[in-house]
Amino acid sequence: MMSFLKQVLSPKQWWQQIKKTTDSSAPIVWFFILNVILVWVKTYVNYLMNFNLGVVGPIQQFLLILNPIPTAIILLSLALYFRGALSYWLAIVMNLIQSMWLFANVLYYREFSDFLSIGIIGSGSSTGNNLGKSIVAIIHLSDYLIFLDIILLILLLIFRQIKIDKKGIQKRYAVLTTLLGVVLMFVDYGIASVDRSGLLTRSFDNNYIVKYLGLNEYVVFNAVQTYNQSNSRKQAKPADLKKIQAFTAQNQTPANVQYYGTQKGKNVFVIHLESFQQFLIDYKVDGQEVTPNLNQFYHDQNTLSYDNFYNQVGQGKTSDAEMMQENSLYGLATGSAMVKYGTNNTFEAMPAVLAQQGYTSAAFHGDVGTFWNRNNAYKSFGYNYYFSKEFYPNAKKSSNNVGYGLKDKIFLKDSAQYIEQLPQPFYAKLITVTNHYPYELDKQNIAFPATKTGDNTVDGYVQTAHYLDQAFGEFIDYMKKAGLYDNSVFVLYGDHYGISENHQPAIAQLLGKSSVNNYDLAQFQKVPFMIHATGLEGGVDHTYGGEIDMMPTLLDLLGVPTNGMTMFGHDLLSKADSQVVVFRSGDWVTPKYMKYRNQYFNTETGETLNINQDPELKAAAKKAQDYADKSLSYSDKIITGDLLRFDTSRSNFHAVNKKDFDYQKSAALKILKRNQESNPSSVLAKNNGHSSTGDYTTDAPEYSNGNAK
Repeated sequence: MMSFLKQVLSPKQWWQQIKKTTDSSAPIVWFFILNVILVWVKTYVNYLMNFNLGVVGPIQQFLLILNPIPTAIILLSLALYFRGALSYWLAIVMNLIQSMWLFANVLYYREFSDFLSIGIIGSGSSTGNNLGKSIVAIIHLSDYLIFLDIILLILLLIFRQIKIDKKGIQKRYAVLTTLLGVVLMFVDYGIASVDRSGLLTRSFDNNYIVKYLGLNEYVVFNAVQTYNQSNSRKQAKPADLKKIQAFTAQNQTPANVQYYGTQKGKNVFVIHLESFQQFLIDYKVDGQEVTPNLNQFYHDQNTLSYDNFYNQVGQGKTSDAEMMQENSLYGLATGSAMVKYGTNNTFEAMPAVLAQQGYTSAAFHGDVGTFWNRNNAYKSFGYNYYFSKEFYPNAKKSSNNVGYGLKDKIFLKDSAQYIEQLPQPFYAKLITVTNHYPYELDKQNIAFPATKTGDNTVDGYVQTAHYLDQAFGEFIDYMKKAGLYDNSVFVLYGDHYGISENHQPAIAQLLGKSSVNNYDLAQFQKVPFMIHATGLEGGVDHTYGGEIDMMPTLLDLLGVPTNGMTMFGHDLLSKADSQVVVFRSGDWVTPKYMKYRNQYFNTETGETLNINQDPELKAAAKKAQDYADKSLSYSDKIITGDLLRFDTSRSNFHAVNKKDFDYQKSAALKILKRNQESNPSSVLAKNNGHSSTGDYTTDAPEYSNGNAK
């Protein structure tokens, strides 16, 4: 073995081998080096052009240049173990594999500002919907340049412009080349660890992994993450839950006596505003309000409106927002928690909690029931009913749909027939979809001017937002006519950003700035959160919060005890709230300081701060980071370990039996009818069987031209 290593590592023999191969007309060594250079160049160029990695300082710049090289050497060196034509074609295949992975991530990152994970790929239909329905808008012609070198190399081989080196090289030199890649990988990791300690153990942001280690290395990191998640349930034990519950209990805030229980027994409508950002509130284009109905609702004296409320989603996007809204648990670092764990896990979710307060619960969505695994996850959450696409006859007509399901005006109008049948009090969540990337509407539904940023993706955003606003206005008008408005609490929230950070020039124009920095991008993560009820003491509240806080805040208003519940959010109405907003990346915001993409800012002024020169910031950052890291880690353990199955301490909550629910249309409608008979408290029952849906008016052109019923 030692003699073998001496031969392999001998510089003299290595040089002799290189010299020998250069005598050939097209030595495999040079073909290998050419492919390494090509893979490195296109990876590095795409790092700069298509990814927002937040590179700061010479060390990070150096690592960004270095990190594509190790795996390129390792993978392409496989070709050196063979001889003749096979070695050349194998080198091209290894180039192609890396190029396809790069190409897929360029497309995915362009819409979601994140990298593909095993969890997302494993989500199947969800990923297909996310990319497939908007692929035309996502893809750029220049993206295909990633494959240009491969095409040229293939043509050169086919037309014999590259002559095959039949001799190849000795395998010990192939081994040495592979080892060189491995050594470079460890060098990269060593330098990265110096610049960012705990990179692999406490990083919640995939951008850090790609920036420091590389896009190919990220695959390995993500695979380990995925394995650990799948293995954690087997290793979980009741003591794990007790430790976490001690943490959540320590951070729980007392209820606000001014608001606690003031809305007890009222119906609850949760209206999910798809991809809706806070900046749209009161925003004008050509002097016209984009969202006049939502603006009026936002400023109503009976609406609690939060203007420092952030989306906190990760890769699961909408499903992460739902996980937080329903459970006060964060989404996962990789993949969608609803897809991976929604079917079998135990949850203490809003529908189940309210069911044990006498509520009926229903979710409404104009897309297929399997999207984000809702047909299974909603049973785990305790929803009595899930009205998905099959419940909406109008959804069968393609002209009534856009992107991800029924157009909002048709969806909300057609939901009225089921809303009026729900026994009261009820908890109803309606998921709108029209204001979703790529923000396209047919001409007959466009009633608002586009912005003029020059970015075709961004400019249609205000048009679909305006359409959503019109649909919301029609829905609220019906609520008043049906007699539901004064006896209901309306909760509105934006699930995540609509315009990704990859559109910074356009974002700057929308915000009236010449350019944007990381502080601006952090502020751009704000989404609306409104709670409206007749008689509620409202106003614009400047408390800092996020989607993780929705559940405890709403439970406060409804007067539902939260002692013993495992929630990572805080009651935003509580005067004792510490107001630490945690992003899925591990960044955070407090009323005084903010950390975003490895930079620190004064939250109020946007001033960039140096943590090494500010002792107060350093102490505050340490405290906030510790809280953020523990919150994310503990929440992940709750989900991946299914720890709530061990919670037997709560006498006021009983675990959901998923077999109690059937979301098939025929069965669900029979159950709904039976429940109305046993509990005649629905709007329909109170109207002696006379439907109120005739009072629902809409200007949707699909109804006037006969396309919709």
